[in-house]
Amino acid sequence: MLTTEDARTPHADNTGPHPWRRFVAIGDSFTEGVGDPEPAAANGLRGWADRVAEVLSEQVDDFAYANLAVRGRLIAQIVQEQVEPAIALKPDLVTFSAGGNDVIRPNSDPDRVAQFFEDAVVRLSRAGATVVVFTGIDTAFTPVFRGIRGKVAIYNAHIRALADRYDCIVADQWALKEVQDMRFFDDDRLHYNALGHHEVARMVLRALNVPNDLQPMQPDPLPLRTWREARAVDLVWAREYLVPWVLRRLRHQSSGDAITAKRPDPLPVATTVPGADPSSLPSLSPEAAATRGEED
Repeated sequence: MLTTEDARTPHADNTGPHPWRRFVAIGDSFTEGVGDPEPAAANGLRGWADRVAEVLSEQVDDFAYANLAVRGRLIAQIVQEQVEPAIALKPDLVTFSAGGNDVIRPNSDPDRVAQFFEDAVVRLSRAGATVVVFTGIDTAFTPVFRGIRGKVAIYNAHIRALADRYDCIVADQWALKEVQDMRFFDDDRLHYNALGHHEVARMVLRALNVPNDLQPMQPDPLPLRTWREARAVDLVWAREYLVPWVLRRLRHQSSGDAITAKRPDPLPVATTVPGADPSSLPSLSPEAAATRGEED
């Protein structure tokens, strides 16, 4: 019998060992793993997609995973730069999350953003892969983004309709109440921290109906702060994160301008050991090492 947690998420029809052997993730900073640093991981970031790939790789042989996501990318850039390279890798599982960087911008049109989203979903679906799409998080809990809650809801309605039309699986962040708490977010108040990425990974695995041993992770208690201390924290956040974000918008710059995909080719997955020295990890096979050399 499904639990309340299971019932809220659309599931893949997957009653035996999962069928996927080649997983490609595309998107922006959310999928790249920003906010979840791990020196032993590619590009120094882990993130929910790596965590999902680790679980999937443990259950079948010959599993490979690529991650083409780059932080700061708008949906038009993701569609232009990542969709065809993803299809060329011949995946049987694709995760596609995009549009968040567009929706948070002033005067953006969620209907217009959804048109780009549909273009990507059409092409990915035609390639024959299982496609997982993501709704945006309910921003009611955070004063910083509470004002765009209506736009997020409109965009989510488009995503759910497109998922139904093209037979995609929905990973529903809007319904993921666990992470609607700033303790699941990095200091920039925009990206998930390790706790948040872990919970998203659990949600994706539920949507795929893949059994796993990932357990809920409890955040530390909220610190007790005076009004003055809380305002001081807000000022630090504004200086270190908000002002640079605004300046990048004015200069038409992106945080991902100098960033490339962390896993441009499908490779076997070595389970990440948090905090491990990368030199202590098992070496790649000669074939994988040759592919890695091509990446460099």
